[in-house]
Amino acid sequence: MDIYAYICFLSALSILLGFFTHKISDKVQSTIAITAAAMVGSLLLLILGWLGWFNIDTIAKDVMQQVDFKRFLLNGILGFLLFAGSLGIKLPVLKDQKWEISIFALFSTFISTMIIGYLIYGISHLIGLDIKLIYCILFGALISPTDPIAVLAIIKNLRAPKRLSMQVEGESLFNDGVGLVIFVTVLAVAFGGEEATFGSILELFLHEAVGGIVLGFILGFIAHLLISATDDGSMEILLTLTIPTAGFMFATNILHVSGALAMVVSGIMIGNWTRHSGFSEQSQRYLDHFWEMIDHFLNSLLFFLIGFAVLLIDFNIYGFILMIVAIPVCLASRYISLWLPFKFYQCFRTYNPYTLKIMTWGGLRGGLALAMALSIPPQTAFIGDTGMDVRDLILIMTYSVVMFSILVQGVTIEKTIQQAKLVDPNREEYLTPSNKID
Repeated sequence: MDIYAYICFLSALSILLGFFTHKISDKVQSTIAITAAAMVGSLLLLILGWLGWFNIDTIAKDVMQQVDFKRFLLNGILGFLLFAGSLGIKLPVLKDQKWEISIFALFSTFISTMIIGYLIYGISHLIGLDIKLIYCILFGALISPTDPIAVLAIIKNLRAPKRLSMQVEGESLFNDGVGLVIFVTVLAVAFGGEEATFGSILELFLHEAVGGIVLGFILGFIAHLLISATDDGSMEILLTLTIPTAGFMFATNILHVSGALAMVVSGIMIGNWTRHSGFSEQSQRYLDHFWEMIDHFLNSLLFFLIGFAVLLIDFNIYGFILMIVAIPVCLASRYISLWLPFKFYQCFRTYNPYTLKIMTWGGLRGGLALAMALSIPPQTAFIGDTGMDVRDLILIMTYSVVMFSILVQGVTIEKTIQQAKLVDPNREEYLTPSNKID
């Protein structure tokens, strides 16, 4: 069978799995239930293969390799998911949080990358694993950004206080673009022989990040003009599809700028500007329903594949140790990277007392981190004299953090959000004329 046939069958399986898990229990988020069920199924396949029963584990591994999780997400559905998520971002609330979100997306992502890199470097040498610092920083770069797909899929339905919710969702939408730029830079240094100079890093950042933002404005403006020029409801909705399809491909494959940031910016424009001044009354009602359906379908398929991604991992003793260590290291690094700017902003703004805890525990990792880990060239870098592939070790750590994030943090974050709402259900962070940050 070809790749299209595999995607069709996997899509059907993910939808059916979502249906049955919802019938069993509607208290668990569908994406979490799908991921857990898929992971249990993949582990069962591995056990059956190890026992010599059938060869279904080999078939499943072959299917996962042919689907090419990295290309499927980074060069495929990522544009749809980010565009759909950013349509629901309310610009007035985003503008009120612009400084916090900017600092969290830039400063906190970078600091977290370095902390994780140095901690993993030190711990790996303590257990006798001679892994280079640049590879540890590479892991920090791919795991530091929170995954907007995972965050939006799990957090947005919990009805957190408005500004608190925007901090978590807004940061996740923007820091993945920043994280991708950091990852691409470190990857070029680690495997491409590039020299990590300030000038080269700045040039790459300006090209990728700023270029993506500018392109997002252009795509959003063109789409606004086209949508405003027709009163055909179906055509108005179809025109929005041109952004995450041709627009995303134009960004990533032709201009080589951040397609993720382009989708976020254009989605915010369409959701806040065109929604009220470009769409007909009928299309305004159908816009959210159409993109929610696409978002739910693609999320179901993505989280299904995340659960089965365990089939792509080669486990070893060092990997088991580091996969256990990576979870607390990533959580501690995220807390520290958020605590520094958060303490500064507390001098100007009053926050819900659970804000830092929710941002730390709600900073979920998902398919984006796995896709970046899978993009590392295989069999090109090895660890000392062990013969271990750097890519395999990074993939093991990434998978453990992602699964803990989805299955543990994703399940338990609701309790913390409920506590935040009980402090004062109507309370929002506020600014006064004397402490407002311009």
